[in-house]
Amino acid sequence: MTEIRVPTLGESVTEATIGRWFKKAGEAVAVDEPLVELETDKVTIEVPAPVAGTLGEIIAKDGETVAVGALLGQINDGAVAAAKPAAAAAAPAAAPAAPKVPPADAPLAPSVRKLSAESGVDASTVPGSGKDGRVTKGDMLAAIEKAASAPTPVNQPAAAVQVRAPSPADDAAREERVKMTRLRQTIARRLKDVQNTAAMLTTFNEVDMTEVMKLRALYKDTFEKKHGSKLGFMGFFTKAVVQGLKDIPAVNAEIDGSDLIYKNYYHIGVAVGTDRGLVVPVVRDCDHKSIAEIEKSIADYGRRARDGQLKIDEMQGGTFTITNGGIYGSLMSTPILNAPQSGILGMHKIQERPMVVGGKIEVRPMMYLALSYDHRVIDGKEAVTFLVRVKESLEDPARLVLDL
Repeated sequence: MTEIRVPTLGESVTEATIGRWFKKAGEAVAVDEPLVELETDKVTIEVPAPVAGTLGEIIAKDGETVAVGALLGQINDGAVAAAKPAAAAAAPAAAPAAPKVPPADAPLAPSVRKLSAESGVDASTVPGSGKDGRVTKGDMLAAIEKAASAPTPVNQPAAAVQVRAPSPADDAAREERVKMTRLRQTIARRLKDVQNTAAMLTTFNEVDMTEVMKLRALYKDTFEKKHGSKLGFMGFFTKAVVQGLKDIPAVNAEIDGSDLIYKNYYHIGVAVGTDRGLVVPVVRDCDHKSIAEIEKSIADYGRRARDGQLKIDEMQGGTFTITNGGIYGSLMSTPILNAPQSGILGMHKIQERPMVVGGKIEVRPMMYLALSYDHRVIDGKEAVTFLVRVKESLEDPARLVLDL
């Protein structure tokens, strides 16, 4: 008998929800054949069969929440099944080692505090392997996985559950009740958490897209032939955002306790809508990437997001996010922060409007921009200046080439 357990799901991800089993108990399975679908708060993954055989008992049923290392089910694989219980019975239970608790005055690293807060594992109880017994990030990850390795599913009560009043009988008969997916529940919780914790404010501006649209019309065919990817607007916006972040570092910062962490790198999250919900893959080191490299990365992420093929580490570590409601026809909106980031830029529909240019009224393709920001980190002057920098770079794209 071979056990099927929840694999390591990625940094700071400690549990998942059973989406569905692809096989029923008693059915034959081949090695590496997908057995069960797990939904985390970031992606959906499939757990393959570690060996060939027959699917035995299914321990964790559809909809249950399970921790990393939890027992999902078993595969009966012939002779191996008889040998394992005997070996397990012969092995004496090891006495737990006394933890080497770090000194009370030893400061915890920001990454350790973050993992402790996210997982609920008290860092003061974790044996430390660092200097003077300090707890390292590796110690915390090991402790989280150990704490989550119990074979029983983890069922945690949801906080602040919203319960609706019963519908009249005639209306209830025409309603459909569908359980929220793990991803949708997490989206709902995180967005509400942001509103409850961040001092969120939105500032607006508008950008004349004439020059960018001219460049795109002039070079889109040549660009696609050379790079194998279409020339869109996201590459220009990403480079303009990076330029703004360099000029206004506070927009690229985040709060950690009583500290501000300034990120001297530019990992830009790009919001992608899917049938399962909104996901935000991250294009890393955008200051070192060309517009072509950024466009290709975004196109690849978009395809794989819609197919449910994104990896967890591809959606972690972002320092700033761009969301484009314009592709759905939105003219203006106030985007919600992607915690723990301190800023998010909302793009919108390009619409021709009469504008006064040089004393004359001209029709120009205009787009409203919205910057939502955490006022605890970013002052109003910094927010407005950042948005003006983005506007200037887009209205005069030569600035992006000349690094102005």
